[in-house]
Amino acid sequence: MRFALLALAVLTCGLFSGFSYAADAPKGFSDAQRGSIEGIIKNYLTEHPEVIVDALKAAQKRDEALAETKSKEAIAKTKDKIYDDPATPVGGNPKGDVTVVEFYDYQCGYCKMAQDAVEKLLQDDKNVKLLYKDFPILGPVSIEASKASLAAARQGKFVKFHDALMDVKDRLTSELILKTAKDVGLDTDKLKKDMEDEAINKALQANLELGRSIGVRGTPMFIVGDQIYPGAMQHEQLKKAVEAARAAKKKS
Repeated sequence: MRFALLALAVLTCGLFSGFSYAADAPKGFSDAQRGSIEGIIKNYLTEHPEVIVDALKAAQKRDEALAETKSKEAIAKTKDKIYDDPATPVGGNPKGDVTVVEFYDYQCGYCKMAQDAVEKLLQDDKNVKLLYKDFPILGPVSIEASKASLAAARQGKFVKFHDALMDVKDRLTSELILKTAKDVGLDTDKLKKDMEDEAINKALQANLELGRSIGVRGTPMFIVGDQIYPGAMQHEQLKKAVEAARAAKKKS
């Protein structure tokens, strides 16, 4: 804190006096001078706390921009794993001109909040392809639910089961997962057997590794075009993201 105040003091003095100080200028101050400068800065910040708020916001924006840049670079390097993995379930129009990728966890409340927006997008825009990336990070039941959803794909009911799991409001349990599977018409004996297939476990591990490599820190996270959208998106936000990706694609 002491160094930060001194640095701010040098900057402030430079701004008001019109002079630029070298980076090591504080070393030339006496203890009395440093104490005086610190007092001035403390008083100023006490009277103008918005300066600190603005500085923190600016730093946060820089950090977010840097993280987004790194994620975009990682996405460019892993396009095949994102878009061409045969183990990834597909929804919407498989031949759609815009692809939306969603990383999600079946126990994630924010994912459930975003579900209505995703469903409405697919209903309203018949030219969107959706790639489902299970990203079970909220414990063993999340992993179990993801295994069940990938196993449901082998019975041709992935989307139906996925949507049903997202609509479950209660905390998921093994029993509730199987009940939901039965309710959508799945053969639960086959489902349980397929859930133990090592291929499904490998698919989940691949998703987790992929997500971490491109900066997925929580769920949901969407990729639309070359843009990353963390958090629960509303329908209008998703719609605008798709429209932007479609426009960018036409220009390229």
